[in-house]
Amino acid sequence: MTSDYIFIRKSRNALSSFLHVLMNILLGVASIFSCVVSGSWIIGFILVLVSKWRMFAVRPRYLFLNLKSNLVDLVVGFSFVLLAYFSGTSLLPVHLLLAVGYVLWLVLIKPRTSEFWTVFQALFATFIGTSAATIACASFSSVLLVLTEFIIGYAAARHVLAQNNNSLDNGFPAFIFGLFFAELSLVLHSWLIIYAFTDFGVLVPELALVLTVFGFMCERLYSSVESRDGGFRFKEVVLPVLFTLIIISVLIISFSEPTFNI
Repeated sequence: MTSDYIFIRKSRNALSSFLHVLMNILLGVASIFSCVVSGSWIIGFILVLVSKWRMFAVRPRYLFLNLKSNLVDLVVGFSFVLLAYFSGTSLLPVHLLLAVGYVLWLVLIKPRTSEFWTVFQALFATFIGTSAATIACASFSSVLLVLTEFIIGYAAARHVLAQNNNSLDNGFPAFIFGLFFAELSLVLHSWLIIYAFTDFGVLVPELALVLTVFGFMCERLYSSVESRDGGFRFKEVVLPVLFTLIIISVLIISFSEPTFNI
């Protein structure tokens, strides 16, 4: 009797896991290709929000907390939809890449909870979110890009800090990090450069690369200070700092004449 119960329970768990993966695959594919079929981002946004129904199924006083906890996932989902929308209604290789990328995020990347994957999730949200924000806000006032980048920076920082049990209050550091993102985007708004890979329809904003490596450097600095209870040894972070400075310098000096400049 006990063995039958265990078998039934394992079967139900396996079926639930299979259905969960299947629904995520359908969400990733439908969110991207709905933009191609309808020529609108609205359906994709609705699908992303519907997939987060648990975020809304709480008492009103917990809604804002749930929103902050799910901000990175929302940034990634909305960004994939916007990138698919701005890629046009003609089916291109970039749409397939976006669909595969979103499915990989939902099925493989988002469920991970280790320190490495938490940082990776934050940096991925920074890159994909800034890419979408740069393309979407290119024709508008810099205010919209600055506000969007503040949200992205805040979400990425809070996502990393929330995983640290020693961080009793991660709201203020995340707020400061969001301000850094906003200030950098304001400075670089007048020089928005996008690298275009026309054969695939892929667009990579320089701002997305700059903020991603900047975020990586900040995370390494924070991790070093946190591990030493507020102490700091430069030799522990010299490689990440040099890597960041070299990448940004190469981008600005050697790759400032892309296929087109916004």
